[in-house]
Amino acid sequence: MSSTTTTTTNHLNKEIRDAAVKARNLRNRAFILAAGLAASAWVLGYLEDKSSDSESESESSSSKSEGQEIPSLLKANRLGKDQKTRLARAAAQQQAHNQQCLYRVCAGVTTFRARDPDPHAVDGGAILGIRIEVLSRGRFLRPYYVLLNRPYSSGAAADGSGNGVGENGNARRQGKGKTWLRVHRHTLPACIPVAGLAARYLPAPPKTGDDVDGGRDEGRAKIQEKQDLARFARAVRREVIRYHNRLGVVGDLRRAAGLDKKADGETAAPEEEAAAPEEEGPGRLLDITASDAEAKHITIEWADGRIGRLVMGDDGEIVKLVVVGRNGRDREAERELLGGAVRVDELARRLAASARRGGGFVVSSGRGGSLTAG
Repeated sequence: MSSTTTTTTNHLNKEIRDAAVKARNLRNRAFILAAGLAASAWVLGYLEDKSSDSESESESSSSKSEGQEIPSLLKANRLGKDQKTRLARAAAQQQAHNQQCLYRVCAGVTTFRARDPDPHAVDGGAILGIRIEVLSRGRFLRPYYVLLNRPYSSGAAADGSGNGVGENGNARRQGKGKTWLRVHRHTLPACIPVAGLAARYLPAPPKTGDDVDGGRDEGRAKIQEKQDLARFARAVRREVIRYHNRLGVVGDLRRAAGLDKKADGETAAPEEEAAAPEEEGPGRLLDITASDAEAKHITIEWADGRIGRLVMGDDGEIVKLVVVGRNGRDREAERELLGGAVRVDELARRLAASARRGGGFVVSSGRGGSLTAG
């Protein structure tokens, strides 16, 4: 009797979860349709109310040829004053949102001016900021910022500490140091090599005069003759995008293996909901996580004690995969798990495809077992 009650309760709980997922999907779809309607040409033309009857007829014929239909309320002009006001407000908000998204997509790196509130800041507190936009899984993340200042504006040569110039600066270089930049602050992840990129593209001013010993540093001074802010910004953005792409690949692996049905408030697709068989056993995947700050090392754990370590390159390529169990390294399991994949996203697609076919992703082990995802 108790087992029957438990089975019924589990079935009801599953139906409740399915209903909640469907409700979220419907709410999201309604939001998307409302946003699309508010930004449609028919709504904007109706609100502007500038077209004549002939123009509206021509627009109607052209839109019908494109597969669009006039909304019935607009066609019959049955909207009240309050409805028109709300529609106009929604259309204006949607237009502003579309313009902002278009700008953020097309201009991934922008600059702005700011001022350091510190009264003792160098160069009068003048700051040049770099804003880096990141788009991940169809959403804009919080922008990253790099703030630059000009600590060399009072002289020519750096004193080695990055805080100014030494006493031996050459007078003929006094004006030239005003354009040299240095990274002051940033909000980038700790794994981004900001110092290395700054040393390559934003080097300190070259030492001149008495600081150059017999011309031995002449070659280095020529190499450091220029700073390239544009290349620095592109290199930083490239590293940031690579980092977030690697994080996204790890998330794709978890979702494909049925470990994450919903992440960060996202609604799981129906096929993803059905792609995670609730299978128990020694070969069940327990976890897939990034084991380092750069998200280049991925740890895969199975219920039977096996642990896999996958090394990923900068752009998502598979560098190395090792699976170790109680009896040592399992090379056969490594070969079958990869299946010829050369990138981690290919491995995620194989996991998802196998899960959708049912039965999970099974890798026969060379040590007398199996590896199962799901």
